[in-house]
Amino acid sequence: MEAHAREDRSTLQDLFLRLLRDRGRHREEEIPEGGPEVRLAIYDSPQATPQVISLSSSDFHELVGELASKTYNYSRERGGRIPYVVIREIIENLIHAYFQDAVITILEDGNTIRISDRGPGIKDKEKAFLPGFTTATREMKRFIRGVGSGLPVAREQLSFLGGTITIEDNLEHGTVVTLQMEKRLPHGRIAPGLPASPPPHTHRLPLTPRQKKILLLIAELGSVGPTTLSKELGISHSTAYRELQILESLQLVTTKGGGKRTLTEEGIAYLDEVFKP
Repeated sequence: MEAHAREDRSTLQDLFLRLLRDRGRHREEEIPEGGPEVRLAIYDSPQATPQVISLSSSDFHELVGELASKTYNYSRERGGRIPYVVIREIIENLIHAYFQDAVITILEDGNTIRISDRGPGIKDKEKAFLPGFTTATREMKRFIRGVGSGLPVAREQLSFLGGTITIEDNLEHGTVVTLQMEKRLPHGRIAPGLPASPPPHTHRLPLTPRQKKILLLIAELGSVGPTTLSKELGISHSTAYRELQILESLQLVTTKGGGKRTLTEEGIAYLDEVFKP
């Protein structure tokens, strides 16, 4: 989104609708002037009729932001622990399906979210999780990064928290992406092997703007070391190393193989609280 901040908003809206209409004409479908419609289905129990909410917008970033925010909030209200940054990554990928018949389903405990569509589908599902693999067209890259980082980062962050992400074919055609976290056990305990709950009020940590950028960069790339950080932010290697040490002392990042840092659950919670719309 930041990469396109310089472009005129009305121009991006026109490009977004043109992209969808070109696909719509190919399938002999009409795209509403107000933009594509996406439905949220929220279940309070398996037997109950779901609450259904429809959202639409001709502005890609507005549509994705609203969908991600509402999905995250409805999930959290029901006890869900799926991070906002993961939810948004997957919803952004709906552009690959041109938002065709897109439905976001939140199951009763909030720890299972399904994002389905009737788009062209994903032929090689294992390859879709490889860093750098992308099927984004030149037009799509005006709205998303298109560097093949979304699904790998989402899987890595969910795996760190004890969750899973799966990709399946939808009925007839299209894709179903399922995000799932393990349920918590009674009395505040969680299933074996899962990290403890993040401490409250992580948004009150006194981080500098540069440290916040570093967290966002780690969320985008999955993991970074001082060398990558110095190149991306234009700072010295020693400064990058020092900043990572500070974030690690605050338990927002942790060291993995090769000296690279990845977000902890506290770091993911910080991004959820501070950068969520």
